Amino acid sequence: MIASVIVDVPAKQTDRAFEYRVPESMQGLIQRGMRVVVPFGPRKIQGFVVGFPEQSSFKQLKDIEELLDIVPVLNQELLSLGLWLSQETLCYQISAMQVMLPAAMKAKYEKVFDALVPIDDLPQTIIEHMDRNGQLTWKKGTENNLLRDLQTLVTSGEMELRYEVKSKAKKKKERIISLALSCDHAIEVIQSMSARSEKQKKVLHMFLQSENTPLPVKIVKEETGATSATIRTMIDRGFLEESQKEVYRDPFEHREFKRTKSFRLTDEQQQAIDPILDKVDDYSHETFLLHGVTGSGKTEVYLQTIDKVLQQDRQAIMLVPEISLTPQMVERFKGRFGDQVAVMHSGLSVGEKYDEWRKIHRKEVNVVVGARSAIFSPFERLGVIIIDEEHETSYKQEDTPRYHARDVAIERAKRHGCPVILGSATPSLETFARAQKGLYYLLTLSKRMNDQAMPHVSIVDMREELRKGNRSMFSRDLLEQLQLRLEKNEQTVLFLNKRGHSSFIMCRDCGYVMQCPYCEVSMTYHRHSEQMKCHYCGHQDRVPVICPECHSEHIRYFGTGTQKVEEELATLLPQARVIRMDVDTTSRKGSHEKLLAAFGEGQADILLGTQMIAKGLDFPNITLVGVLSADTMLHLPDFRSAEKTFQLLTQVSGRAGRHDKEGEVIIQTYTPEHYSIDLAKSQEFEAFYKHEMIMRKTGQYPPFYYMALITLSHENVLKVVAVCEEITSLIKQKLSSQVIILGPVASPIARIQNRYRYQCLIKYKQEQGLKPLLKSILNDYQSSKKDSITIQIDVQPYMMM
Repeated sequence: MIASVIVDVPAKQTDRAFEYRVPESMQGLIQRGMRVVVPFGPRKIQGFVVGFPEQSSFKQLKDIEELLDIVPVLNQELLSLGLWLSQETLCYQISAMQVMLPAAMKAKYEKVFDALVPIDDLPQTIIEHMDRNGQLTWKKGTENNLLRDLQTLVTSGEMELRYEVKSKAKKKKERIISLALSCDHAIEVIQSMSARSEKQKKVLHMFLQSENTPLPVKIVKEETGATSATIRTMIDRGFLEESQKEVYRDPFEHREFKRTKSFRLTDEQQQAIDPILDKVDDYSHETFLLHGVTGSGKTEVYLQTIDKVLQQDRQAIMLVPEISLTPQMVERFKGRFGDQVAVMHSGLSVGEKYDEWRKIHRKEVNVVVGARSAIFSPFERLGVIIIDEEHETSYKQEDTPRYHARDVAIERAKRHGCPVILGSATPSLETFARAQKGLYYLLTLSKRMNDQAMPHVSIVDMREELRKGNRSMFSRDLLEQLQLRLEKNEQTVLFLNKRGHSSFIMCRDCGYVMQCPYCEVSMTYHRHSEQMKCHYCGHQDRVPVICPECHSEHIRYFGTGTQKVEEELATLLPQARVIRMDVDTTSRKGSHEKLLAAFGEGQADILLGTQMIAKGLDFPNITLVGVLSADTMLHLPDFRSAEKTFQLLTQVSGRAGRHDKEGEVIIQTYTPEHYSIDLAKSQEFEAFYKHEMIMRKTGQYPPFYYMALITLSHENVLKVVAVCEEITSLIKQKLSSQVIILGPVASPIARIQNRYRYQCLIKYKQEQGLKPLLKSILNDYQSSKKDSITIQIDVQPYMMM
């Protein structure tokens, strides 16, 4: 019996299935989609079984070493989806398969050295590092002298090196104890015990009361005050039996979720949900765009659609953008569907993610709420896929495989015959254009729930404030409204479009800006650590006291960060209680939820934060939203900058006045005349769409054209330029004259980690030969030599930097 295996080596030469012999002991057990350990050259590596050919063209085949799974981790649909993904995004098949599994299931490879001669004959330095079995496991960072000794011993045949595949996936086990005696016998034992054995008596009493239900050791200790030594003695004396039980790590074990019931839908919601439910009933595919203003009750439409799907004994995937939407979303879903829900997002530990994935894989849950990678949940009876806030760029993965969750969702839904719902108050232009063309089915919710008024939005021109002598980062209007909210005991959200204390550090005398030595970007000042950080390569530096260029002492901080705003708030409104949410305050596990819960309980008057507070928050007491700098994104070298600004301002404005109190929004800007800011004021999406489409048509950008971005990097700038020119001229030769090619040109961030970056942008409408051509360029230039050029191709770029 022969098996085809895709091996865990992401390289051009190995991007195909390799054939192995299946040993007799595994025949009848092995199936497609299982992980196996196979010999590959001198080492052993992990691979995925993708098929069983009748015969092989090779005379001699190596044996599969071991099976890592008892049941397949990838079902048939996910295996074929992996193939589709590798063709669509031009990635290796192994990369497509690994992105579908939790991180704990990627293999860990260990190098183990075994002695081939008596251990005493080896050098003392080696013996010191060996374990009881006479083995030495190679750790990263082991000193070089040891490496030299090992090399010498392996070459001389005194030791041998072998590779071991270790699984990172550890199942959490809990110690369980139960009574080893009959109840009558236990009563006799209690009566015969001395007064000193008080704890042992309590333990036995506890088991008699619970009618000998097996109990976790932790609970027995808490209830009776027994120590580990007491329980060990009782096990040794034959009173108790010990066993291990597998348990899930539950990220929500300390939270109670109140069960909720469905609401009655408004007429508008009913009109929106009917066509969706028709498709669910027919088991047929359609992509719906649910375009509803902020606070129009899109979530209830999602919940009732999922309810219908569950009644048919089918499954649902609900995607939300990254961590920011999960605490409240989880509450809504767990409240409605209880234990049927698994949650997958970046805030979970590796073990928690693995356990949530196992619940889905074992068919113990039917609903998944999660960020982009949850789209690969191993469901077999999908009834609906929902993507909330579909315009969010976090649905696009920026490293290999560079997929967009929306495309994967539509592909999976076609295979399962089920609808996809894309929901947003500000859909992306590409999606809205498809809906206008009739490729997607457009559903509209134009009113807020309970006919609640949209918040009143005013725009403040900060240039005027400067002219009038106000140098503060708060306009007088905003400060006035903040004071008013404090008096009324209402809450405020202040939104700032970036992180860190100040954007950059500059010398006032010569204008020198502190730059990262390895990347062409200025470094960001972080106040709490008194450090400057590069947000691209992670390089850190002390803040200089004098300017390195002109030795002046006039070094000042420019720009505004969340920490700086917090300090100014403390000066202007000392009585205000502020919660700050940014990358620094939410980096610890669970901190995100704690801060939001504190704000929800009224422990603060002002929530100050970056992008993570722009969406999905729903607190009844928020009546004021202040946007401190609306322009930060407008001036980025990105054709989507106006669209992103409009979306962000609309989303942030939607946080105010969602319940019975009226909302007010104040947007501070230096460019109040820009159409994206002006139209965000009245939340006129259609007007913005028409205006932006004219700009896109003129500039020949999506949705009128498709795009592909090729980025090259290398330590030598001349080599990058030469190769980039070579590739550009090749593309010009091979493709039709309708294709527009921009470049080669230096990337907006021209150097990262000491590698120079050049790019070439391709705009096209219909080019059959493009993807095969790009794939062959990738293969030709991705040679295995270390000094070679790095090439990245993104066939649907969102990051142009």
